[in-house]
Amino acid sequence: LWFYIATIVTVAMLYVVNHLSLPTSLTHSYPIFGGLQDGLVQWWYGHNAVAFFLTTPILGIMYYFLPKAANRPVYSYRLSIVHFWSLVFIYIWAGPHHLLNTSLPKWLQLLGMLFSLMLWAPSWGGMLNGLLTLRGAWDKLRTDPVIKFFAAGITFYGMATFEGPLLSIRAVNALSHYTDWGIGHVHSAALGWNGFMAAGMFYWLAPRLWKTQLWSRSMANMHFWIGTTGILIYVAAMWAAGIMQGLMLGQVNTGGTTLKYEFIETLESIQIFYILRSIGGTLYLLGFILCAWNIWKTARSGTPHDETVQVALLERQKKDGMTWGEALLNDPLAYIFAGIAFTILWFFLPPHADKAALLVAILLGFRAFKAFKTSKEKWTNWHERIVENYLPFTLLVFVAVAIGG
Repeated sequence: LWFYIATIVTVAMLYVVNHLSLPTSLTHSYPIFGGLQDGLVQWWYGHNAVAFFLTTPILGIMYYFLPKAANRPVYSYRLSIVHFWSLVFIYIWAGPHHLLNTSLPKWLQLLGMLFSLMLWAPSWGGMLNGLLTLRGAWDKLRTDPVIKFFAAGITFYGMATFEGPLLSIRAVNALSHYTDWGIGHVHSAALGWNGFMAAGMFYWLAPRLWKTQLWSRSMANMHFWIGTTGILIYVAAMWAAGIMQGLMLGQVNTGGTTLKYEFIETLESIQIFYILRSIGGTLYLLGFILCAWNIWKTARSGTPHDETVQVALLERQKKDGMTWGEALLNDPLAYIFAGIAFTILWFFLPPHADKAALLVAILLGFRAFKAFKTSKEKWTNWHERIVENYLPFTLLVFVAVAIGG
């Protein structure tokens, strides 16, 4: 639920800001951003639309369906808290990494690169939380196609969130940008992470929706292996094509005055990889055709029936109401916002003053850690109360993402 709240709040904010316009008539308007500023806003929108439309909702699926499929609790509730808040805060800052080595000011390029590298930690924290949830249930991997799809999907998530920060390093980006390497990166996440998590969810839901067994486990396993093979062929072909393109576009003539190759020449040299890409994509599509047929036959094999479920009516506990003062005026938020403020000052203050701001930010970090160790129960209780009160929780999510806006 946390991840879906973050998705709704952030996508709405992205859409509104990106479409701010000055109306000139009832049917025409001009965007309020122009030039370089418009490019930055476009990539702030584009990067985070992918992040909060194709990443965070699927993480919600992972945290909800994976424990049910594995019949195991989430490995670490504390890690899921760190994963959520750090991902929501850091992700929104990473948009400038799409404009590296351009006319964008270098400090903005550096900011985008640093936050992209920082994304490694929360992303891999979520991946490990998912994979470690399967501890004690790995034997199901041999027999249960749902576990296969979930495990592979989470692994692809880890691969994609390793590759993304790698491509945000300026030296690597100089090779990969404007090439098919980026296509391979995006599709490893879209096909492997989004597609496989969706397939696992479909295979888990279908028998329960129609009160029957999955029509064909062997067909589901075939879907898994065909799909995995298709993704690997597709992504490997795009990686190879992208690296070849980057190397060709970086070469100059013997005099060093002009580029040795035109862009169209790079396309001619990578046609074989496009053929492999088509083969991989066809295999992946074939896998989902098998999935659709399997789900259809599962639904057809189910029979209508009446069912009576007895539910115990429990006495409703009194809601733990939380005032806005309790939600916002507390040690955890004070340390967090003070740390953010001094970190931002580190970027913008003149020499010597910036070092002092960095030192204060580091000292605040140590002080916050010490305060957490001594008041762990108080901090934990505050967060538990926050998640029970949707308005303060939603406001904090909005503040976390708006800071990076």
